[in-house]
This record gives sequence, C-alpha cells and structure tokens, in this order.
Amino acid sequence: MLNLLDINYQFLTEVRGRELFTLRKSVFKDRLNWMVNSEDNMESDEYDNDLTTYIFGMFNDVCVCSLRFIETRYPTMITGTFKSYFNDFDLPDGNYIEASRLFIDKERVQALKLRRQPISTLLFLSMINYARHYNYEGIYAIVSHPMYLIFKRSGWKIELVEQGLSEKEQKIYLIFMPVDKANQQTLIDALRLKDPRLSDCRLDSWPLSFPVMKNGADEL
Repeated sequence: MLNLLDINYQFLTEVRGRELFTLRKSVFKDRLNWMVNSEDNMESDEYDNDLTTYIFGMFNDVCVCSLRFIETRYPTMITGTFKSYFNDFDLPDGNYIEASRLFIDKERVQALKLRRQPISTLLFLSMINYARHYNYEGIYAIVSHPMYLIFKRSGWKIELVEQGLSEKEQKIYLIFMPVDKANQQTLIDALRLKDPRLSDCRLDSWPLSFPVMKNGADEL
C-alpha cells in the first residue's frame, strides 16, 4: 500500500524529520537549484515550526513524496518569502491553508519500482482529502511554470490569482486550489480510469491508502 498521512511538526520523530529535510535538500537545492538554505545536508526554514503540518506519502515505511501545509492566518511563504515577487494582493479571510515544498522523489520512486503508479494524482487528491477532512475552504500555493502545467493537466480546476517573476526571472504563479466535491471526484475518476480495479477502493477518505498495482499508469 502507498499510504498518505499527515504529521504535525511537533510530532515529527528525529528519524522522520531528518529523512524529510534531507529529501527536500536533495530536491530543491541539489536538483532544482533553488535559493534555499541548507545545513548538515538538510533543508528547512522559518516556516518549519509548530504551526506546520506535513503530508507524507509512504511506501514500505519510506517517504516518496511530501508537502507542507500552514494555515493562512499565520505567516506563510506567500505573505513572506514570495511577497515581493508579486503585485500587492490580499489573501481572503477564512479557513484556508498554504501548500509549499511539494515534491516527489524520483530516485526513490525508481528504486522502489513505483514509476508506473499515479503518485502525482494521488498527492493532489491527498491535498483535497486532507482539506475536506479538516474543514478547510481551499488551498493557496505559489508554483513554478512546470508545476502549474502539471496541476492543470491533472484535471483539478485550479484558479490563477497572480503571476510574478522569481529571483531567476522565471514565471511563478499564485494559485487557488478548490477542495469541493466535484474536484475531488475528478481526481478519483482519473485514478479509476487508469485502473478499473480501483472501483471498489475508497479514495475520498483521510488518511488515504492506495493499493499499489503492478500495471498502473506512468505519470512521473
């Protein structure tokens, strides 16, 4: 089973935290060459704190994907790190969350023979399921142009709020991700279309468990 679950920063074990932050350093600094801080072969910042919750995608007790959630009533990357890259904007009042540091570790996916599993769609569905489970109204995020296209191709009806330029003069997007039942069902239908054996598998729950199929579609 590929299990997607949430863990608050306060409950991260030393082993799980080191695994997460080491993977983030490998993805965001080494592979993507983002301007992020790293120390002791790990990447973390001021937003990794007691107000933060992480989604983990686990297979055989190994993390293969993750992202970070912070409620928008607290400081986030949107109102902090990335604010100067956009025109003035105000996030609406309400029960919203920011998603950041989303990644799928391709080396681990390859090593665990998961390349033919729809991990990106599952991770997106986990975002909706988590938000609906905890009664959030929606999700905001700042994403790169390639990630923006991945979200669009998934069928999730994301909304473009603002467009800006990063420190590398590359397009970045502030997006809103609705978490309504229709968008949840769109992603569930996409998964079931790729493998009809999932028709009896409950995919609208949280935490989310996904049976790994040997002949799943290759989305990575």
